[in-house]
Amino acid sequence: MSEIPGTAGGVVWQSSPPGSIYDYIRVASFSIGPDGLVEQWSRRAEEQFGLSAREVVGLDPVDAFMPPELRSQGHRRVAEILDGREWTGLVPFRTPEGQGRHGLAELYVMPSETAAGERGALCIVVDVRALRGIETDLAASQAIFGQSPFGFLLFDTDLTVLRANRRFATVFGGEPDEHRGRTVHDYLGRAEADRMAAALRRVLDTGEAVTDLQLVGTAPGDPARRHWSINLYRVHSGTGRPIGVASLGIDVTRRHNAAREAADARRNLALLNEAGNRIGNSLDLETTARELLDVSVPGFCDLASVDLYQALLAGDDAIQNRVDGKAELRRVAFASAVSDAPPTLTGPAAPPPSVAVGDVHRYPFHSPCAAALRTGRLRAVPGAEGSLVHTTLAVPMVAHDTVVGLVQFSRAKGSEPFGERDRALATELASRAAVCIDNARLYRREHERALILQRSLLPPGDPEAAGLDIACRYLPGNAATEVGGDWFDVIELPGHRTALVVGDVMGRGLRAAVAMGELRTAVRTLAMLDLEPAEVLSHLDEIARGLGDPGGPDRTGAGNRRGRPGSRAAHKSREADLSEVYLATCVYAVYDPVTRRCSIANAGHLPPVLVEPGEPALFLDMPPGLPLGVGGEPFEEIEVDLPEGTLLALYTDGLVESRDHPLDEGLRAFRKAISDPVAGLEDVCDQVLNTLDTRHGEDDIALLMARIQGLPTDAVGDWRLPRSPRSVGRARELARTQLLAWDLDDLVDTTELLVSELVTNALRYGEGEVRLRLLRDRTLVCEVWDAGLVQPRRRRARDTDEGGRGLQLVGLLSAAWGSRRTPRGKTVWFELALPDGDSTPVAELTEEQLLSMY
Repeated sequence: MSEIPGTAGGVVWQSSPPGSIYDYIRVASFSIGPDGLVEQWSRRAEEQFGLSAREVVGLDPVDAFMPPELRSQGHRRVAEILDGREWTGLVPFRTPEGQGRHGLAELYVMPSETAAGERGALCIVVDVRALRGIETDLAASQAIFGQSPFGFLLFDTDLTVLRANRRFATVFGGEPDEHRGRTVHDYLGRAEADRMAAALRRVLDTGEAVTDLQLVGTAPGDPARRHWSINLYRVHSGTGRPIGVASLGIDVTRRHNAAREAADARRNLALLNEAGNRIGNSLDLETTARELLDVSVPGFCDLASVDLYQALLAGDDAIQNRVDGKAELRRVAFASAVSDAPPTLTGPAAPPPSVAVGDVHRYPFHSPCAAALRTGRLRAVPGAEGSLVHTTLAVPMVAHDTVVGLVQFSRAKGSEPFGERDRALATELASRAAVCIDNARLYRREHERALILQRSLLPPGDPEAAGLDIACRYLPGNAATEVGGDWFDVIELPGHRTALVVGDVMGRGLRAAVAMGELRTAVRTLAMLDLEPAEVLSHLDEIARGLGDPGGPDRTGAGNRRGRPGSRAAHKSREADLSEVYLATCVYAVYDPVTRRCSIANAGHLPPVLVEPGEPALFLDMPPGLPLGVGGEPFEEIEVDLPEGTLLALYTDGLVESRDHPLDEGLRAFRKAISDPVAGLEDVCDQVLNTLDTRHGEDDIALLMARIQGLPTDAVGDWRLPRSPRSVGRARELARTQLLAWDLDDLVDTTELLVSELVTNALRYGEGEVRLRLLRDRTLVCEVWDAGLVQPRRRRARDTDEGGRGLQLVGLLSAAWGSRRTPRGKTVWFELALPDGDSTPVAELTEEQLLSMY
């Protein structure tokens, strides 16, 4: 028994728990006596009609509550009831005047009888509005449970199922009533069921609803993982007492999959964007491979490795796929977010069990990796039993229809398996890396070729020259190819003289380097003719003008007149391409260590810098001349006497010119940086490059420095001989005496023989007095001068000839020989190598060599 407050101020005693039908429907009752008047009036009637018993008892209910137009019919009904008939129906009512209440009541009238046998009636009244509310609530409840497309459960306070709707039963099987009494552990795994039970208990205890509780599970007969969104709220009785928890479940598997796919797509796009930014920043093959793995691990996979063809890494230009599966690969990169060991594949065709970075290996012919390399298509490989890897994607790296290597992406057990989108992404990542690696290969090939070209165009390191201490630097403006249009050269000339050359071809890169190579070769060829500096530049100017004409030296176009129509126009594009590189500037200087005199000519180049001991640096005052390739003006040369210890510097404009400061400022800075001639030349070169703001990368830089040393006077023997047959013997005697003084006893016989031949020729074919000069430095040079202009020519003498074999003898016994013009005749010379400390004997003529002279 429980006691709850009554609505009329009294107390209602009830045995049933709150929540019965009477909590929702207030049933009122009253009785009618035999006279048809109200005899009894209940408290519920007072509450429903708003009238007390004193106001109603003794009144005719028809006249008091029914509208006038229905009173006649109501009296008939009352009469029939008093005659013993029951009646049920809907009766409109209104309260007496002044109360203002009206409505529609459902009236149930039951005849009654007193102890004296008099008939009356007991009336039960229900407000129809309350019934309509209950009907609406029942209809809504039925719609939720019976017609809702979502799963609906009603849990009791003990968290067991009170009711399930049809949709829920469709997913989890059986009829709705069969789920009564079950718990969440009957539908979900333990972890998810515990989460759901805890949420139910929290909602029941606190009354706070839970929305979008995400649960994962499977339905009976369907192994696929499903995702549900659960909403929980507490259910109350009419008195507000909690009677359970309602659960509304929505299957959001498709939405979850779509969201996951969208997230995967965003991740893939982000990875591709990151790959575009990070892969290929270096033109190094191994670095590019590591960049690929930096992007992939752990963003895309847990482990990854890259193998490249060994032939590619070795610089083999002909990279071809090996269909026999025997191609060697090298592991160039490996990355892991879970282990330091490479991924292990399964099956008898698996690769070597342990391939470290740097190892060269082969994949067996029937292995998935070899198949991927042969076909150029991705292969999915399951992980070995016991391995931490569950799947590996073996993706060939294809660039321009050529497979350059293989990348393996692996995911560890516990990670999400690779999907179709992942396969496409893996292929795209491998393709991007392959293109970058192929570009790096091509760059390396071109870079190596450019280096070979540059090294072939520049003199070897530490060039040597008689009477000069030389240091040089070359910095190409194009750091990518390391070639440019600037050049310098140190050329040994007869008589221990040296030609110093610095030039600058207008333009940059490989094209300028090719033009520079042609000019440098031409300079070396002209230098061997022993021409004066101005003559060398004049000939070089003609050659430079020919570089800009694809048709060759014929600049009139006559050579094309018989060609096909338009053949001249076909060369216009090439002419335009070459027009920016056929102009050049150059300084050509010839230094004689005997006289310490330097002859210099300039073709539009910056003037050399001269630093005499104890004096400030000065620019040589000399005619600038026009650049090579312009033509039209002769070149002039000057002669400068250079004291011992003088520093001579030749350079290109890249050293002193920059966008950030004018040329004059750079020249002043150069003079200041080179003003310390005491330091070693290598130190001076470094000081210049480190001090000047060269802005390396804007233009090529060539720097050639020479410190004057000169030949000592005791290293030179110089004599003049009259035109007399006795001069031949005198020349042999002078040569013998000088060589003995120089401790060159091993060269005496050979030198005497060759001097005799040259002096004899000078007396026989030359003019004027004869001059004999011996020079000792790194080699021994003998020169014979005369005033004749006819140059000696080596020829094969006939068997009947008594002479004509002297120059053949000179050519066989000397290291080198030749002749050159002089302002007053010619000079014929030969050179002999100095014997070393072990007194290496001078080469002797063999029998075959002697016979070849006849």
